[in-house]
Amino acid sequence: MSQGLWKPRVVRNIRRPDVAVVQALGEQGVATVHEAQGRTGLMLPYMRPIYPAARTAGVAITVSCQPGDNLMIHAAMETVSKGDILVVTTTSESTDGMFGDLLGASCQAHGVVGLVIDAGIRDTADLTAMNFPVWAKAISAQGTVKATAGSVNVPVVCAGAIVNPGDVIVADHDGVVVVPRDRAADVAKLGEKRIAKEEQSRARLKAGELGLDFYGLRAKLKELGVEYIDEEA
Repeated sequence: MSQGLWKPRVVRNIRRPDVAVVQALGEQGVATVHEAQGRTGLMLPYMRPIYPAARTAGVAITVSCQPGDNLMIHAAMETVSKGDILVVTTTSESTDGMFGDLLGASCQAHGVVGLVIDAGIRDTADLTAMNFPVWAKAISAQGTVKATAGSVNVPVVCAGAIVNPGDVIVADHDGVVVVPRDRAADVAKLGEKRIAKEEQSRARLKAGELGLDFYGLRAKLKELGVEYIDEEA
């Protein structure tokens, strides 16, 4: 591999999925999308929204920073388009507050629809008041510097999930899931089918039918050797 590929860099232009596909995945939500793509792409559960109603979906702009240094978040802002989500990681573990309300205001001015950061944030009250959705590892008032180079729009690992620039990010109260760009349209179709199937199951459960029966689980219990015993009164 060329030595130059390891140098810090900013990739200005990325391929993006169809806007309608991103919207469809966002409407389906994290749980449905995760199941629809074979239970893959889910970030670790410590990634929590800063306010309960936070919900978004968009295209990943990936940012790799040094711990405690948010220089590359600022660099990323000139690469974003309306409907993008910043996905920020650090080269080693960090909980420093790398993002606050000022960067949030910049994001909103440029059409960024959310932030997913495997590090810390601050100014959460202001970000909440702005209705800017954020999923983060930690909340910390610890300040940062702007001194060390990193990269924008390169493959990263964020909270245990591989994210490539242009992938679809879906985030809500259930967490954050990553959908690879090239699979996004197919996953959206699978998600629609799953929702339709769940509607049928919900109707049967509301009518009083047992999951043991319509899921065919009695045979599984028997296979596992589970015995039913009626105790004497």
